[in-house]
Amino acid sequence: MMNNCKNVFEAILRYGHDEDFVPNENDEFNRTDAPAGSSEKIEVLRSRVESGQPLWHYEDRIDYSGLTGAIRPRE
Repeated sequence: MMNNCKNVFEAILRYGHDEDFVPNENDEFNRTDAPAGSSEKIEVLRSRVESGQPLWHYEDRIDYSGLTGAIRPRE
């Protein structure tokens, strides 16, 4: 696991890189409805990388429709 790496450059120095990497789309490669930038989406992307899966799924959420958020009054 890359839990101890602070950034991608440190991970490359520690583990190397594979320019010929071919992602593995197995049964565990599923879409996510998590919105871009959310902690849930970031966790899904991290998990995909660690599993050798493609980073993006063609059915991932592409917009923010149907979501609501907290409204904070301006001071």
